Amino acid sequence: MQLHQLRYILEVYRSGNHISAAAETLHTSQPGISKQIRQLELELGFDIFERTRNRIVGVTEAGREVIKIAETVISGIADIKKIRNDHADENGGKLIIATTHTFARYVLPRVVKAFMQKHPTVQVSLMQGKPTEVGDYVQAGHADIAVATDSMKTVLGLVRMPCLTITRSVVASKGHPILALKSITLQDIAAYPIIAHDNFRSGGWTILETFAQAGIKPKIQFSGVDSDVAKTYVELGLGIAILASIAVDPVHDGDLEARDVSNLFSSSTAYVFFRKSAYLSKFELDFMQMLSPALTRRKVLSAREDINARPAADGGAGA
Repeated sequence: MQLHQLRYILEVYRSGNHISAAAETLHTSQPGISKQIRQLELELGFDIFERTRNRIVGVTEAGREVIKIAETVISGIADIKKIRNDHADENGGKLIIATTHTFARYVLPRVVKAFMQKHPTVQVSLMQGKPTEVGDYVQAGHADIAVATDSMKTVLGLVRMPCLTITRSVVASKGHPILALKSITLQDIAAYPIIAHDNFRSGGWTILETFAQAGIKPKIQFSGVDSDVAKTYVELGLGIAILASIAVDPVHDGDLEARDVSNLFSSSTAYVFFRKSAYLSKFELDFMQMLSPALTRRKVLSAREDINARPAADGGAGA
């Protein structure tokens, strides 16, 4: 059994059982991957993947167990390399951050800029996904940390630490009647068509729940969009939107205006997520503290070591 064979089966699995996609990611050939996987299966005495006419269509029950162990092995090797770099005072490395669109667009740019200025030899990558996916990316070892708000999905094996409070604003095109009101109520908002988030985002279901609890039925004109897309439709005059306050940029959103409605809609807490079992490198700890000064090295490491830390809920952009 060879280490590269474990990498091959993991990447094929992560690529949706597509050998061609795995070969492209690993910068190798499809026949080479197929050959190595077959050799490993022969050595083990059972199939890892299910096949139809020599095409991989799924994973066997035994194969799932192998993949779980392979993920642990590969993650462990990556952690050993982090330890080596830290103790050799090497500044290089790679930081993969799983997050959602709104955080990638409005929260992380200033943090990433400061981080890259301090760690110019570290390669930073963002993995954008749905709110219900980003925790899975970290759990599976695809990403080192995640930055997002809570959703209702629980992902075991992750530690979460609060880093930012997200408040909400009503966003409308300049001159819209709702902006002229001295104070805005839920009834005022419900009087106009609303461009809404999808329910994968905590902001989406939180806003709808607020209306429902008040016995008010809002006019959802258009839904299933992120903050930037919502603002585009607001600019067209198709409705108003209730967005994370951080998603409104006075410079770039010159045709829009926002009014704080944190008194109407509950705020969300953004968290940083990381694997409890993972080794945290010096630059990962630096990034977390740049994200929130409260995330000191001592607090983060204490949270990781706390065996009573409750499982993390997966993150999702409430924005």
